[in-house]
Amino acid sequence: MAALIRSRVTDWTFVVPLIAVVVLAAAWGRDLPGVLVTVVAALLAGAVLAAVHHAEVVAHKVGEPFGSLVLAVAVTVIEVALIVTLMISGGDKAQALARDTVFAAVMITCNGILGLSLLLGALRRRVAVFNPEGTGGALATVATLATLSLVVPTFTTSRPGPEFSPAQLAFAAVASLALYGLFVLVQTGRHRDYFLPVSQDGRIVDADGDGHADPPSARTAWTSLALLVVALVAVVGNAKIISPTIEAGVSAANLPQAFVGVIIALLVLLPETLAASRAARRDRVQISLNLALGSAMASIGLTIPAIALASIWLDGPLLLGLGGTQLTLLALTAVTGVLTVVPGRATVLQGGVHLVLLAAFVFLAASP
Repeated sequence: MAALIRSRVTDWTFVVPLIAVVVLAAAWGRDLPGVLVTVVAALLAGAVLAAVHHAEVVAHKVGEPFGSLVLAVAVTVIEVALIVTLMISGGDKAQALARDTVFAAVMITCNGILGLSLLLGALRRRVAVFNPEGTGGALATVATLATLSLVVPTFTTSRPGPEFSPAQLAFAAVASLALYGLFVLVQTGRHRDYFLPVSQDGRIVDADGDGHADPPSARTAWTSLALLVVALVAVVGNAKIISPTIEAGVSAANLPQAFVGVIIALLVLLPETLAASRAARRDRVQISLNLALGSAMASIGLTIPAIALASIWLDGPLLLGLGGTQLTLLALTAVTGVLTVVPGRATVLQGGVHLVLLAAFVFLAASP
C-alpha cells in the first residue's frame, strides 16, 4: 500500500489534475496578476496532457468503438458548460458565442484532427487505411447536424437575424439529439465493426481493442475515469479563468470577437487532437477518425440541445446562423470530406488539403 501511494504521488498524471483543480478553486472569481496567469496556463497544459493519458487508459479498457466515445462526450459536456458560463457573463457580446465555438469545433475536428490523422497515418504506411462505411456515415451525420443547426437559421424568415424561432430551435435541438443518439446506437451496436481499425487489405484488426498490451485492471480504469473528469474540469475551468486575458489579447490585437470562440475550441479540443495523433502514429487511423468525427458530432448534437434549454434563462437572441464566408468553408469541408472518405484510403495529399482548409478557417476568422 505504501508503495502504491508513493507511485501515485510521483505520477504526474495523477498529481497535476488535482493541483490544477485546487488552483482553480483558489483562483475562481479573482483577478490574477500576470505571473499567476502564467502558472494557470502551465497547469492547463499539464491537465490537457493528463486528460489524454487517462482517456487512453479508459479507452483501452472498454475497447473500440466505445473508447472513442469517452473523450468526445466528456469534452463536449464540459464545452457546453463553458459556453453557457461565458454567455451568461458576456452579455450582448456573447450572443453568437455558441455559434462561433461550435463552428470552430466542427472545422477543427473535420479538418484539423482529421487531416493530421490522415497525414500521420500516410507518413507511417504511405497510405492511411480506414473503413469508408463507418467513416462515411459519421461524416454524413456531421454534415446534417451542421446544416440543420448552423446553416438553416441564416435562411429562415421568422426572425430578422440569423436565429431560430422558439419552435424551430426546439425542433433543431430534438433532431440533433435524436441523430446523435442514433449514431451512437449504430456505432456501438449492430454495425460496431464499421468503426474498428482495418489493415492495409481491409481486414478488421485488433477487434477486441487490446492493442499491443493487456487491458488495465478495472480499478485502474475507474481511477483513470475519475481523473479524466477531474482533468477536463481543470482544463475548462482554468481556460475560463484565463479567458479575460485571452479576450484582452484579442482586443489588443484588433481581432474580431468571434476569434474568442476559435481559441476556446482549440483549448477544449486539444486533448482529442493529441489522442487522435497518438492513435494515428500507432497505425490506428480509424480510431483517430472516430475521435475527429465523433467529437464534431457530439459538439453539435449535445451542445445545441443544451444551449436551446439554457436559452430559456439567457437574455437576448441566440444567433446560430453562419455568415457567407463560414458557409463557404463549411460547404468546401463537406465536399472535400466526402471525396476523402469514399475510397477508404488516403495519402498525405488528402491530409494536407484538410490542414490547409483549417489554416484558411483560422486566417479568415482572424481577418474576415
